[in-house]
Parts: sequence; C-alpha cells; structure tokens
Amino acid sequence: MSDIPADPAAAHLETIASELGIPLKSVESTAKLLSEGATVPFISRYRKEATGSLDEVQIQAVRDRMIQLAELDGRRASILKSLDERKLLTPELKKKVLAALTVSALEDVFAPYRPKRQTRATKARDKGLEPLAEWLLANQDDDPAEESAKFIDETKEVATIEEALSGARDIIAERVADDAALRGRTRKLYEEEAVVASKVMYGKDEEAEAAKFRDYFEWSEPLSKIPSHRTLAIRRGEKEGFLIMRIEVPLERVAPLAVPEWVTGSGQAAEEVRKAAEDGCKRLLMSSMETEMRLGAKRAADTTAIQVFADNLRELLLASPLGQRRTLAIDPAFRTGCKTVVLDDKGSLLHHTVLHATAGSSSQQYEAAVELAGLIKQYQVEAIAIGNGTASRETESFVKKLKLPSSIPVIMVNESGASIYSASEAAREEFPSEDVTVRGAVSIGRRLMDPLAELVKLDPKVIGVGQYQHDVDQRSLKGGLDDVVESCVNGVGVELNTASKQLLAYVSGLNLSLAENIVSWRNENGAFSSRDQLKSVPRLGEKAFEQAAGFLRIRGSEHPLDGSAVHPERYGLVERMAVDAGCKVEDLMKNDSLRKKIDLRNYVDEEVGLPTLQDIMEELAKPGRDPRKAFELFSFAEGVEKPSDLTQGLKLPGIVTNVTAFGAFVDVGVHQDGLVHISQLADQFVKDPAEVVKVGQKVSVTVMEVDIQRNRISLSMKASPDFEGREQRGGQRDRQPQSRGSRPARREQSREQGGGDWFSQAMSQAKKR
Repeated sequence: MSDIPADPAAAHLETIASELGIPLKSVESTAKLLSEGATVPFISRYRKEATGSLDEVQIQAVRDRMIQLAELDGRRASILKSLDERKLLTPELKKKVLAALTVSALEDVFAPYRPKRQTRATKARDKGLEPLAEWLLANQDDDPAEESAKFIDETKEVATIEEALSGARDIIAERVADDAALRGRTRKLYEEEAVVASKVMYGKDEEAEAAKFRDYFEWSEPLSKIPSHRTLAIRRGEKEGFLIMRIEVPLERVAPLAVPEWVTGSGQAAEEVRKAAEDGCKRLLMSSMETEMRLGAKRAADTTAIQVFADNLRELLLASPLGQRRTLAIDPAFRTGCKTVVLDDKGSLLHHTVLHATAGSSSQQYEAAVELAGLIKQYQVEAIAIGNGTASRETESFVKKLKLPSSIPVIMVNESGASIYSASEAAREEFPSEDVTVRGAVSIGRRLMDPLAELVKLDPKVIGVGQYQHDVDQRSLKGGLDDVVESCVNGVGVELNTASKQLLAYVSGLNLSLAENIVSWRNENGAFSSRDQLKSVPRLGEKAFEQAAGFLRIRGSEHPLDGSAVHPERYGLVERMAVDAGCKVEDLMKNDSLRKKIDLRNYVDEEVGLPTLQDIMEELAKPGRDPRKAFELFSFAEGVEKPSDLTQGLKLPGIVTNVTAFGAFVDVGVHQDGLVHISQLADQFVKDPAEVVKVGQKVSVTVMEVDIQRNRISLSMKASPDFEGREQRGGQRDRQPQSRGSRPARREQSREQGGGDWFSQAMSQAKKR
C-alpha cells in the first residue's frame, strides 16, 4: 500500500503498541515489513516469528494506524508551514502544534490562526475595532461608553457607540469560539450529552417517497447511543430532502463552560464580554461542534457499516464450492425464456440455448423439457444451477418434474450482480461473441462450482450484502472490501494454471498487470510445471515472487510442495526433514508415522520458530487443503413461491442473504427476502446479529407478518414466536398453511390432469433421441 510511511517515527510505534495492546517489538517488526512492501496475508502466514504470530486483523490495525499517524504528521507539517510563512509561528505555538496528538487537538490549536473568509469579526477588525475588544477584556469593571466613543468613525461605517461595541463583541465572540481549551471541553460535552433529532421537512410529509422515512418524522435519541444504521438512514432522508437533522446540546449547558473563564469583572464592560461569550458559543462554537459531531457520527456509522459489509462479504466469498462438476446453469425468465448453458468441469462453455419452460405454450414447454433432458444426457450433466431471480421457483419446479436421478442436484444460486458481470469488460473479453444473457447464465453456473473464483470478477459493492453501502465513504469501503477479498483469496489459495487474471490479481504481491502477464505466459508457453517458472514471467521480480509464491498452487508439479502452502523459501528445510526421516518429501507428505518421527525443536533457528514449523507440518498432512466447508444441499419449501403463499405461523427453511446491525434478511424462496429483526433472532437477548447468523447460513424461520402493499415480510427464528398483537395485512389475515388443495397444489394438479403427464412423455422422447 503506497500510503504506508517508509520510516514511521518511533513515537508513533509506541503509540500504536499502547493503543492496540500489542508488544512494541511486534509492532516494530510489522511496521518494518509493511514499509518494505510485504502484504498483510504474507506477513500473517510466513512471518509469524517476526510479528509474534499477529493475525491479519491485528496487522491491518497496525497498518491503518500507521497511515493515520502519517496523515496527522502531514497535516502538522502543513500547519507549521502556513504559520511560518505568515510570520505567526512563535516557539510557544510551535510547541503546542508539535504536542497535539489528534487531528481535533491539532485543528483546535490552529483555529485562531487559520486564514478566514470574511466574517463579522474580520469586518470589525477592518474597521479598527480590535483595540476596543482588547480594552473590554482588560477593563471589565469599567463603563465602556467613553472608550467606545473614541472608535466612532463614519468613514469606517461605525456611526454609534453601539456599533462600536457590537463590532468589538464580534471579535471577542470569535476568540471564544476558537479557544482550544474551551473547544476541548465543549467537544467532551457534546460526545456525552448531545441529542440527534430529526423532523420531516416542511410540506414533505404527504409525499409518497417520504413514507420510507416516516419513522424519523419526529425522532430523537442520544448521539452516544444511536446505532449506525439509524444515523445513515436519517442522513439519507436529509440528503433526499425529506428530513431535517440536528445534533444539539442546550445553550444553557455550553455557555457556563465559557462565561466564567472570559468574564472576570462586574462592570458594564463585563456585561459586554458576557454577551460576546454567549454569542460566540451559540453562533460559532455550537455550530462548529454540531458540524464536527455530524462528521464524527458519520465516520463511526461508516466504520460499522463497512465492517458489517466486510463480514458479510467474507461469508459469501468463502461459501462452500460444489467443486469441479459438469454443470447446467439456468438464468430464469418468463416472457423471454430461460437462458441455459452447459459448462464442463472446469467452467468452460460447451453449449447454450433458450428454454421456454415457464411462460410458453404447452408445446413450447414440452419441447423445453425434451431439450433439457437431452442436454443432461448428451453432456452427462452432474449438477443444475438455477439463478434465484425472477421465475426461479417456477423454473425449479419445471426441472424437478423431470424426475432426475438424485445424483444430479438442483441448486438455487444467488445471482446478485450477475447481470453487472455479464456487461463487464471481463465478461466481454472472455466471451466476445456471446450476448449478455449467455454470460450471465455462465456466471450463475460458475458461482455454484466456485463462488470465490467467480465473485472476484465483480466490484464487491454490487454483490449487495451490506447496509447503506452507497452512503458510506467510498474510499474506506473499497479499502475494507479489498482487504476481505485479498484475505479470502490468499486464505484459500489459487490454482496457478487455471485461475483467471481477476483472481490472480488478488494474490499477495500481484496486481492486475502482473496477473495479465502470468495469463499471457501461460497461453504462450503452456501450463506452469513449477513455482520457480514464475520468475520467467515479465516484470515479476524477486519481491513479487516472495510475496506470491506460497499462495499459488500447482497440482501435479515437478516438486510435490508446489501444490501446498509451504513457501519455496522453506523447501530446503522440508527436504532436510525428509533426509533425517530417511525418506523422500512425497513419503513425508503421505505417511503420518514418518511425520511423527520429526522433532520440530531440531529445526528451530534464528529465522524459523515453532509457529512456522507447526504450519509446515499441518500443510504436509493436508497439502493444499481448501479451508471452505463441504457443500450441503438446500431446498426451499415446495408450493411456497411468492409472498401471497405465506401465512402467519408458517415455518420455512431459508438462507441468510444479508446481516445488518438491526437484524438479518432471509430468502425463503418467494422472490422477496424477509427480515428477522434483531429481537427475533433468538430466544435470548442478542446484541450483535453477526454473533448469531452469517450470510449463507441455512436457518429455519417462522412467518410473523406479511405486508403485501409495502412488500415486507417479517420473520422470526425464535423457537416459540409471540404472535400477540400482530395481524396479517394485505389480505393475509385469514390464510392458514395448507398441505392439500392450496393454490400451488391446484396449479400442479391442473398440469397433470386432462393432458396427461407431458413431462414423462418428454423424458421418453429425449431417451429416444
């Protein structure tokens, strides 16, 4: 990361160690490795002795704090330069600037000296009223009338004593608002006592678009307690022009922080100073603090929202892969037909067609069944993937009517972002002669085979597993999500001879340019036969090789360790172990009894300690092991395909699609995710939904409420949900779960009555072909 300082100050490293509770030696080693260009995955995996076995989260925290402190130093240098150029830098002021430990403290010191736009105070100074302000502060037991009269000058638009005093008060008010100590006290007060309040914008309460913000038309709660999602929701309502947001502390709480310090007498002059101090608090300081609190609340909300997004993204990327199987993938639709592709076990496109399986005539559906059955037979399809968008449940029902062997699973796949991929440059480059519908179907099939390898082709933001991702700071969001993708890719490992350039670009030490060079080398020279051949890739130097090699796998390589996570720099060590055990490296990898003979203490030296040696032994036992969980089949409840099929109390299987600070969204197969509010996630109190559920988790839910008009479904994961006080809206109140004679059941019956079992006929026809 280019923003990492090359030579971080020793004092900063001590600060980081203290803040994070990490030994100083570990911080120093980590900082050195980062400044030398090492990546977080590489440091975490292959430099445990240097860092004291810090994990990726700790290393990222050190890195991020190094960058923040470097930015603080940059701002400090800029302030010192500004003060020096304007001849304002005194030894005492320089000492204060250098002593500031936070951006807020630094800006407070600089506030009185910051170049200002035209203000009431600057206008008063231009009128020559600053000496009067000084007099008021120094002579607070006196009457200012006589002194003020000396400043009357109509040529300077000061025609009366009151105008002179007003200008002097403006100057004092600005000084009060810029006082660093007072700003610090006021900031603490706001952090502890400020209230966030929102109201509907005048005249907007009846607009239909404002309805989604109705909860915040008259809302208030302490700033210290407001959850991130509520902050972002109110800010969005304000941005769209429906809400007014304020962060407030009463003047009666702020003014007492300033008046006693600035008012030191009891005369009329002291009264003028008191007015000025209160005005400075109300007009300037409180406004400044509100702006600062708004920015602080936004940063805090962004941090939480980005973390939620990152956690969800990690679960999605590390979803269980089906593996290398010949797959038929369907992108469902009604009017335009289902885009269908067949992929080989490597994900290469073999065939594509359009099946009118959901909205065509009976003859079209018959032909679709014949063609589908024929494709399954011709290409020896081992799995069927169906995108979970429009017409997905109808398509699933169609496929299952073929009565396929149980060895061919029919699996619903989250297709979020597939349409964006299909129109992307990556998709056009891979399938230049195919249209977007074919590319989208291919993506759905590949997601089933290996979610990580396919999802890295998308901008993580379009996958849709966050909350208010478009409202948070986009640079911070990108950094946080890139960290997650990099962590997942390197944690799983990448097959060098089959990986796309998009996947390779996330490997430690590589970038898109180097990834393109690797793919070009592979196309020109054939598959890599060893990791060492990476050194012949153009522009891939020793540093990139060091950072990347351990995360790249070559199955069936010349060297057995090339298919493992053992780094090439440790091959010699493993070979020495094999010699000591009287065997070959291959034998050491296959034979547990041989590995048990190894005494790791004999191989500890200045560079390699027990943490690395233990990692090596674990890798020898399971070389190149995929850390992702084994794939588990899942099916939605049959006959429940749209919101109107839901009834209160109905229990359903579902898949968690998104986890937020206020609960979790669950797909129950009706084309509209339901919300399990945080209060309904478990029978016990839940503070953080992420502690209970993860994206992709299979759960059992109970329908609590269905609001057809607002397109909302409320669910519960409690063992015995409380329905008291809840009513079904949108015509659902009297519907009860039905196992026989329900609308879906009648629809299925009508297909099979009167016209014969045309699916069976189609299968017979396909067999004849």
